[in-house]
Amino acid sequence: MLSKGIGTMAARSLSIAHIPRHKPRWVFTPFSFSSSSSKARKLVLYSKPGCCLCDGLKEKLHTAFSLSGPDSLHDVVLQVRDITSNPEWEKAYQYEIPVLAKLLSDGTEEILPRLSPRLGVELVQKKIAAAFRQ
Repeated sequence: MLSKGIGTMAARSLSIAHIPRHKPRWVFTPFSFSSSSSKARKLVLYSKPGCCLCDGLKEKLHTAFSLSGPDSLHDVVLQVRDITSNPEWEKAYQYEIPVLAKLLSDGTEEILPRLSPRLGVELVQKKIAAAFRQ
């Protein structure tokens, strides 16, 4: 039953919502554009299985979302999109992944500048927070 659920989830576009608690938890849900979720900042990560740069960025994002301070990202909803599940995404991003985009209020995406894999978690947090302030 678990493997069937994972296969179903991999075929769809997923979002990861950080729920602050003692230990960070990630909840996988389809993006919804209801009024309750419209207040959350939304970030899209284009990725694919086996991409070590993508996995490294996901790990840094996971940690950055748990940091507090003036650049807190606790309200950011991360949606991870597997480019192999959509031919348009694969064509657009196959040589560029990992690609981060912020979802704008009108539903369009703004691609963010590429984050160097050498950046520390604190800098990743600051750069993403700055992108949301623009």
